Amino acid sequence: MDFFASILVVAAFAFVDSGYDPLVTPKGEPETKDMTVKDEKRNREIPIKVYLPTQQTPAPVVIFSHGLGGSREGSKFLGVHWAKRGYVAVFLQHPGSDAGVWKGQPIGDRMTKLKGAANLEQFKNRVDDVPSVLNQLEKWTADGQPLVKRLDLNKVGMSGHSFGAVTTQAVSGQAFPRGRSFTDPRIKAAIVMSPSGPRNAMPASASFGKVSIPWMLMTGTKDDVPIFKLDADTRLAVFPALPKGNKYELILKDAEHSVFTDHKLPGEKGQRNPKHHAAILAISTAFWDAYLKGDSAAKTWLESDGVKGVLEKEDSWKKK
Repeated sequence: MDFFASILVVAAFAFVDSGYDPLVTPKGEPETKDMTVKDEKRNREIPIKVYLPTQQTPAPVVIFSHGLGGSREGSKFLGVHWAKRGYVAVFLQHPGSDAGVWKGQPIGDRMTKLKGAANLEQFKNRVDDVPSVLNQLEKWTADGQPLVKRLDLNKVGMSGHSFGAVTTQAVSGQAFPRGRSFTDPRIKAAIVMSPSGPRNAMPASASFGKVSIPWMLMTGTKDDVPIFKLDADTRLAVFPALPKGNKYELILKDAEHSVFTDHKLPGEKGQRNPKHHAAILAISTAFWDAYLKGDSAAKTWLESDGVKGVLEKEDSWKKK
């Protein structure tokens, strides 16, 4: 048994008393499929990786949006676990702000290229990619393709990390200046990893005060991105601005920006705590179970002190 697997086993003891265990999964790897969504209107191709659960009946769909310079291959630990727990996990890749920005570039130019890709044009591309993928999934379902008979598109969750968190916020309830909205009503719940406050003139209360669906925010006390002058404190402005009702915030002690990815990012110097991945998997799964599957035991666990069983003493857990 590898070290990470042993952490999951230890963490699972926290759920024995309640009878609800968001970490238990069947053995083996889920089936995956690499596909491409073509948005004819924008003449844009969106690569996706689909992690499929073992059951053949329609399952809730969870979308994941990668961070700046990432790809559909990233954060595999999330896609594998969510699929094992009975979700179709659809990992998007956003051309223009993906790994293609830096791959093949001189090492000295990579940060400049990445910083240049974090612009309004790519933000708009990203928020348009989400409904494009949902539209295609609906079309495939209507066409009766065997793969998509396994999708329950009445139960859609949205998630993302970093630039993917910005994307997630935008399509799941954040408000923008001049009444602009990118919210897709098909999204029923959202998990935002490394959230960002508004980067415009709107106060946080106006940006996030009318989010109507369940939101889970996740960050770390060292969740910094120096090239954009974003630090952990800037990520804490979102939760207080959210309205009450099915809103949660997890803050992992000493977790860096890469905690939501499979590997450390360049420039990070701290040691990774493997217990953080166990906490992320447990809490995100319970959230999806509660708000996409309607599992009352999962919601009870989220609302009780059960969550603390998978956290360390100095981690922070809030709900409202």
